[in-house]
Amino acid sequence: MKLIYQQMLSFFAVIITVIVVLGFAFIRTTKTMIYQNSWQQLQQYATSIEKEAIRYNTRTHKVVGFNQQFLNDSTAILRDQHIHFSVYDANKKIVYPNSLGLSNMPTGSFYAPSISSSDWKKLKNNKTITKSPHVSFKSRSQDRPVNKPSLKTIDVLVPLFYKSGSTKKFVGAISIGSFEQTLQANEQQIENNLFIALLVSGIAALLLSFILARYSVRRINRLRYATHSVASGDFDIQVDSNHKDEIDDLADDFNGMVGSLRASDEEIKRQEKRRREFMADAAHEMRTPLTTINGILEGLAYDVIPEEDKGHSIELMQNETKRLIRLVNENLDYEKIRTGQIALNKTNFDGTEVLNNLVEQLTKKAAAAKDTFKLTAPDQLPVWADYDRFVQVLFNIMQNAIQFSQDSVIEVTAKRTEHAAVIAVQDHGIGMTPDQVKNIWERYYKADPSRKNTKYGESGLGLAISHQLVQQHGGTIDVASEANQGTCFTVTFPDEGFDKPIIED
Repeated sequence: MKLIYQQMLSFFAVIITVIVVLGFAFIRTTKTMIYQNSWQQLQQYATSIEKEAIRYNTRTHKVVGFNQQFLNDSTAILRDQHIHFSVYDANKKIVYPNSLGLSNMPTGSFYAPSISSSDWKKLKNNKTITKSPHVSFKSRSQDRPVNKPSLKTIDVLVPLFYKSGSTKKFVGAISIGSFEQTLQANEQQIENNLFIALLVSGIAALLLSFILARYSVRRINRLRYATHSVASGDFDIQVDSNHKDEIDDLADDFNGMVGSLRASDEEIKRQEKRRREFMADAAHEMRTPLTTINGILEGLAYDVIPEEDKGHSIELMQNETKRLIRLVNENLDYEKIRTGQIALNKTNFDGTEVLNNLVEQLTKKAAAAKDTFKLTAPDQLPVWADYDRFVQVLFNIMQNAIQFSQDSVIEVTAKRTEHAAVIAVQDHGIGMTPDQVKNIWERYYKADPSRKNTKYGESGLGLAISHQLVQQHGGTIDVASEANQGTCFTVTFPDEGFDKPIIED
């Protein structure tokens, strides 16, 4: 079943259930009110009859009877309203209707409800009694109830008291009743009206259910169509959200998901581009030494290389072979570091001493690029790291500074913080753009493609390896660069457990 029909049935069922419950409650309440109003009306008629029906002798101060003419007139008036009454004296004997008033009763029966002893006792205590529908008409000949539903009545028993000054005397009771079928006719009319209202409400509920269901389903369909678009590769789609309910929350989550998928798709495309570049760069880096070796071998094979140059040619092949071996080792080293296969042997050592050694080693290379080193470091720089890897990281960064600067000062600054050793290498070379900074940790990436074959920048793996090694140490390597202004690499090596290492003699 489609969701719109499920929603319609749900809304319709809820609305109809509420209407039916309210309808039954209304019928019950209305029925109770009808009976209450009828009892109240009958009691008012009884009170009116009471005022004029009792005949009292003022000299003897005794009740001498009831006013038959008034009772007959009252019977004639109330009969048109389907109301009947009987009068009882103080001895619970029916004094009206008597033989004089039977002609006013329906043929073959007369209104004479029985009064129980408990009810009579209540009447003597001046309590009015109301009775639910029951048979109150008796057969004249057999003096037994007439079993006809149409002759059921609701009754009110009202005590009769004669008051004279402070004297109050019980003289009898009046039982007055109305046909139940009269009340049932009113009930039936109300039920018919309610049925019509229920029918109209049902149609309105069906239309309202359709509108509400269509509104909800339409919002869900928007998400559905958007999902199909995403499945087709469209990651730019967005679903409108008013931030009001759970469907809007779902739309927000969907938009977030699409944003993540778009970023992932862009990253996949970038990685695929880098993969192709990596394959091309790797082939290029290996092809150059292999071409050199192959050319020399062909020269030796065809004896076109003079005897005095053969030694130099063999040395050149050895250098190119070492370069290939180094390139392969760096790739293997990078993969081992990236996958966590290298175990770090961390020790305490003096970083200042290492930096002095590196400056000394690289001074000749810096001079070839007309660069100079300026080292600023404390007398001792406690470092907690793998000694060889620490040297490798700083060597790569300092060599990178030489590669991309000319006629400048390379500033190497070292200091201690509370829980780490921090080394910064600042050059004043060509610098990098933000896009270049974002990619410098990729293998074979070079900020300046024209320097792919420079003397000190053979592979483009140095920074990628350094980045992985620093992360293995739990440290950070940050870069700040501006095109044509220079680049600063800042490396942080944290102390294990934040305990400041102590240099052992």
